[in-house]
Amino acid sequence: MPRMPARVFAALLASDSGALTAAELGERLRVSPAAVSGAVRYLAQQHMISREREPGTRRDLFRVHGNQWYEAIGNRDAVIKRWENALREGVAGLGADTPAGRRLAETLAFFEFIEVELAAMMERWRAHREDLFGRD
Repeated sequence: MPRMPARVFAALLASDSGALTAAELGERLRVSPAAVSGAVRYLAQQHMISREREPGTRRDLFRVHGNQWYEAIGNRDAVIKRWENALREGVAGLGADTPAGRRLAETLAFFEFIEVELAAMMERWRAHREDLFGRD
């Protein structure tokens, strides 16, 4: 993770509420509003934080949730699917019997394996989390 998003994420995790405004983040980290803006945009795109409206104001509130890692990892499915589709096209274009086609086929098999394992791991995590912390 880039340095500034990591700092913003750590600040949110370490806050009692798990939520801070851009101004609060800038003040705590002693960074510019532009640095905070870029960092929260990155974190939101990675599904690691959410943006909410602070009640009664026009200010955004950036929140980290207890299941942020689950969300971030779970949203990787779309990326894995894109890789798989591109790799399938590559294998078809190059031919599975060529050296390059074989390398792509092996990479495709890896991503297909990861996809299945990730789904199973996430299911195990949901059950384990419920055992530890109960249902939400």
